Amino acid sequence: MLEHEYKPLRHAYGFDDVSLVPGDITINPDQVDISFKLGKYTFDIPVLAAAMDAVVDVGFAAKLHSHGGLAVLNLEGVQTRYRNPDEVLQSIAEAPDDKVTALMQQVYNEPIKEELIGKRIQEIKAKGAICAVSITPPSAKRLSPLAAEAGMDILVIQSTVTTARHVSKS
Repeated sequence: MLEHEYKPLRHAYGFDDVSLVPGDITINPDQVDISFKLGKYTFDIPVLAAAMDAVVDVGFAAKLHSHGGLAVLNLEGVQTRYRNPDEVLQSIAEAPDDKVTALMQQVYNEPIKEELIGKRIQEIKAKGAICAVSITPPSAKRLSPLAAEAGMDILVIQSTVTTARHVSKS
């Protein structure tokens, strides 16, 4: 009989597990550096906005950049499927609970429009923001050259399951 060897799980902490309490020492804000570096870019605040359609659009990416953070635009979401993504997002927000799943399936069934990839990136860059975009591994070969050509600054390959080591011949 084949025996499986299982790796023990490490404890993970959630919001209910962590409490913040005042410490014994305070430090003046002008003596604290909360900035972070990502490659050649430095950000004033340690805030990275998720590459989710409900979070990041062109305007939000520019606004968060102006405050020192970084927003990541999902290149496989509504921003690159629809010329007017705000209308689509509004219809999702207003959909009754019993209709929203079918509507979401319909919305994401619309194909990605490659010209909108460049348009969204150029809109973010035109507002003076660092442009970070995300794609999934299956779309990386097709979409990353388009994003690079359009001038994106940071490419995020988003993955639900990631390992510490990846082996590939391609």
